[in-house]
Amino acid sequence: MTSATPETTLPEIVCIGETMALLTPTDAALADAHAATISLAGAESNVAAGLVAAGRRAAWTSRLGDDPLGIRISSELSRRGIQVWAERDADAPTGVMFKDPGAEGSSVYYYRRGSAASRMSPGHLPAERLAGVRIVHTTGITPALSPSCRAMVDQLFDDARSAGALVSFDVNDRRALWSIEDAAATLARLANAADIAFVGRDEAERVWGTATASEIRTFLPDCALLVVKDGDVGATAFDGDAEPVFVPAPTVEVVEPVGAGDAFAAGFLAATLEGPPLGARLQAGHESAARVLTIAADMPPLD
Repeated sequence: MTSATPETTLPEIVCIGETMALLTPTDAALADAHAATISLAGAESNVAAGLVAAGRRAAWTSRLGDDPLGIRISSELSRRGIQVWAERDADAPTGVMFKDPGAEGSSVYYYRRGSAASRMSPGHLPAERLAGVRIVHTTGITPALSPSCRAMVDQLFDDARSAGALVSFDVNDRRALWSIEDAAATLARLANAADIAFVGRDEAERVWGTATASEIRTFLPDCALLVVKDGDVGATAFDGDAEPVFVPAPTVEVVEPVGAGDAFAAGFLAATLEGPPLGARLQAGHESAARVLTIAADMPPLD
């Protein structure tokens, strides 16, 4: 990683997790395609991009292969104004994801087992590196990558709090990465321990069997601030023992739903740094998500 960041450019929020190269066919389904675009995909870097688009200072940290795809990811995130705190691994590749468009929607295929990011381990982001950072954000994808990543996330929660930062955790269950038993237990433990947790009502029902926002809150009673997202219905925030706050989602013409949850988290966290009431923070999350829902990309466009 780079040396300590000067106070004038210190990130307010640090996001940690894998970013992959994304290949998307442009002329046919994946099996028949002859041309494709190369971009990037990663929940945590999506959040970092949304934060920067909202005018906040954000860093993204992970491990990348010492390969052209790692260079491409690092360059693209830097171009967006994100501080890149990435270690290079000469012995493991950058992960790759393929999107396969179809009439019923897109399927995705991951090639990330044994990737450089899956080699993250405890101490990747120590407390002294986080001095002055206000929020550390990660997702349930990261502990699913490997046992060492799971241990790293556990240590991250402790190190972030030692540095005086809040811990933000988006459940973001990825069924292809681990068993439902491992996911249910680990995601519940981490969400319940977070200062701010985001979870989709549908994924909570799939993983934990909790059907409503209030049931999810009962299931995760120790999370200080729990945000339950319910697609185009709206989002509900539970702050301690206070009455929950619900804000309906705006009506938008959806082009591509992928990335909307990350954009919501970015908008909510950006507003959290300003300290407005919960309703305004939920509204900021909806507005950020709406901007991504109306484009094909996972990240907000560069001006």
